[in-house]
Amino acid sequence: MTISAGSIPVTTRPRAGDPVLEVRGLSASYGLGPDAVRAVVDVDLTLRRGEILGIAGESGSGKSTLAYAITRLLRPPGVITAGEVVFRPADRPGGGMDLLSAGPAELRAIRWSEIAVVFQSAMHALNPVLTVERQLLDVLAAHRRSMSRQARQARVREMVEMVGISPSRLKSYPHELSGGMRQRVMIAMGLILEPQIVLMDEPTTALDVVTQRQILQQILELRERLGFSVVFITHDLSLLIEIADTIAIMYAGRLVERAPSAFLFHAPRHPYTRGLLASFPSLHGDREKLVGIPGSPVDLRHVPSGCAFRTRCPHEMPRCATDRPPLALPVGDPPSADREVACWLHDGRQPPPPSLARPAPAARPEYATAGTSTIRDTRAEQERS
Repeated sequence: MTISAGSIPVTTRPRAGDPVLEVRGLSASYGLGPDAVRAVVDVDLTLRRGEILGIAGESGSGKSTLAYAITRLLRPPGVITAGEVVFRPADRPGGGMDLLSAGPAELRAIRWSEIAVVFQSAMHALNPVLTVERQLLDVLAAHRRSMSRQARQARVREMVEMVGISPSRLKSYPHELSGGMRQRVMIAMGLILEPQIVLMDEPTTALDVVTQRQILQQILELRERLGFSVVFITHDLSLLIEIADTIAIMYAGRLVERAPSAFLFHAPRHPYTRGLLASFPSLHGDREKLVGIPGSPVDLRHVPSGCAFRTRCPHEMPRCATDRPPLALPVGDPPSADREVACWLHDGRQPPPPSLARPAPAARPEYATAGTSTIRDTRAEQERS
């Protein structure tokens, strides 16, 4: 089937590992002028075909704003102030479409058909006065006008079964479903058109751990089956360690570290990342006291000069108060393009603390093969050491 994305016909899929979405210098604020709250500042990211890219950070770090800015869904007073978001469809290996400059017609063709969003609150995202079946059929009616009604109904039944819901619940209204089932409906809605990219904003928030595990396992299985890429946003870094191929850490609207998930878990390089990892317990090994990050997240209206994390950092240096570290400092021996960190502890002028200089795993996990087993092996290796 050929999917029309504005003026860009999409007939095939990119190869695994090819860039499918590139974010360059993206900035977004709430309000304008000197009193604006700069929620996302100069973010660079690359999402590759078949990859799960995790974005983690405390509440208020800018994660959701980043997702809505990428998809042009940021509501007023939110405004995108700089940058570009290039979507690279399969038939344009050397080019792409800048979503920030695309017109309304192009955006309507791209959204949901090629780039879908699973919103944070399934209860609020679903229409309370329409049945689950009606809402799923509406997506197909808007984007697959050539499909017959019978084909649409068959596709809806196929998708709800794929995410673990009985077709008998299609006539139910959202309030008649549990939180986990509503979240599965949102995932089915996001995947029903087989998009290339799915943005998931806190898709397991407020769910119990058993339901959360089931949904995460389904996401991994569907990714393997359908081959889409995922941007998975959450405040729970321990959750990302289980499913993501690459993880980007946000603090005060900026990225402070990016690395393959096994590398980041086994050998974090930024003090903030280290603090996040130390904030959840291990299921194995000796009993240890949890050590949280001191202080509170910064007020985005009054971000400290230099490194925004310095007011909470146990390794603050005089330079941290005056100079903001770029997300380009070399990390590793030899330095690896897979790893970036924004911390003066890694500028080469002094050896970093032992807790931020642990050896990384020997090999970088490949996309679509890292998964839970690789991270579990990495955890076991770390605990043995």
